[in-house]
Amino acid sequence: MAVDTSSDDGQAIRKLVPIANLATPHFESLCAQITIQDAARNDILFKRGDVDPHLYYLLQGEVSFQAAGLSFEVVKSETESAKFALAHQVPRKIDAVARSSIRYIKLPANLLDYPLTQTYEEEISSMVIIEPEENSDDWMTTLLRSPIFQKLPPANLQKILMSLEEVIFEKGETILRQGDPGDYYYLIKSGQCLLTRKPSEHAKEIKLALLRDSDTFGEDSILSEKPRNVTVTALTKLSLLRLSKDNFINLIKKPSLRYVDYDQMCLEVNQGALLLDVRSTEAFNSHHLEDSLSAPFFTLRMQVKTLNRNRPVIVVCNNGKTSEAAAFLLLKNKIKASILDGGIENVAPTLVKSAASFAIDDGVETTFVVPQKLVEAAGPEKDSISENDKDSMLEKLQMENSALLDANDRLKAMYEQLKQEKEEADREFRMLYRQTEKLKSILNAMKKNPE
Repeated sequence: MAVDTSSDDGQAIRKLVPIANLATPHFESLCAQITIQDAARNDILFKRGDVDPHLYYLLQGEVSFQAAGLSFEVVKSETESAKFALAHQVPRKIDAVARSSIRYIKLPANLLDYPLTQTYEEEISSMVIIEPEENSDDWMTTLLRSPIFQKLPPANLQKILMSLEEVIFEKGETILRQGDPGDYYYLIKSGQCLLTRKPSEHAKEIKLALLRDSDTFGEDSILSEKPRNVTVTALTKLSLLRLSKDNFINLIKKPSLRYVDYDQMCLEVNQGALLLDVRSTEAFNSHHLEDSLSAPFFTLRMQVKTLNRNRPVIVVCNNGKTSEAAAFLLLKNKIKASILDGGIENVAPTLVKSAASFAIDDGVETTFVVPQKLVEAAGPEKDSISENDKDSMLEKLQMENSALLDANDRLKAMYEQLKQEKEEADREFRMLYRQTEKLKSILNAMKKNPE
């Protein structure tokens, strides 16, 4: 018998993964095709080696996972683990046995081949205009809608949710500091925090981003294998869910990132892919790949919204490590990103442009040439400036240009910071406006009905 979508069973099924992400018409269609089944204690749902492709979801009761007659894990209904299909790998790796009387559903895997609830643009619109309701499951819904987590195997998602550890920080506390080693990946369950960065030890701290409920951070250092490049401070009381470095690498990084060699990179660039060099401006000026654009990693978080999400991106750095962090950031923002395996260090030197030619922000390839007036200034007795003088002038011009490019990067960072602050102010204004309108309505009602 079909399941009523408004019933308790229907609401329980609606929370299952990935059913929670189905558009309403597709969810209703799914419920019309499934039947809730019962099993008694000790009944076997499936045995090790079975190749039946159906997905089993537990709605009520307990199921024991067993191997050689020994139970090593128990899944209970109404827990996080029960939101995922039971040991879905085919052929089955274990036995699944009812530990009590149970109710469950059995779905053909192809029934879930539906598009997601909404597009990225719709999600952005809802985040900007609609204030999120206070719901302890909001973080999980957002997590499961993330393009990173949508591509993970259900078994990985299950292990991630079981491995998350909750930690609490009070307002003003520092969660992590710039320069610290990377040890955890964080997801904000509730509260807000601020990302800041110092370009140098004595420089003024730059505000990079405001993070709130369901945002994530901390992966950059883990992926790049470098110290933390930002400081994160709690702006309110903060509840965080954290995942250890090893679990992040094994459960998220490995199945998420895509690598390409140099030949494949060239092929995809010719087909329209964007080649982004995420090294420092100075390193880019020193040498870079043809057709690549400079986008220093520390500014990428602020520039990512300006990228065309329909255009694939290939990320380049020295050895591929920083590219992993950059690609992960792009993937989180629904941009298809790949990594040049091994980075520039893995490319033949003859294929890398030297220091004399490099791209600047206007996108035009510029080659430094010693001005003729400087040559003539050497005097009539010399046909040209000495090679040492040329090199000295060239080096000076390159340093000046590098300084200008760095200043331009800082201005871009300040612009993006101001832009984000304006968006935040607009968001708070809309919220206050709605609250004011509600209060007006309440006051008007009280005036009409003073009793």
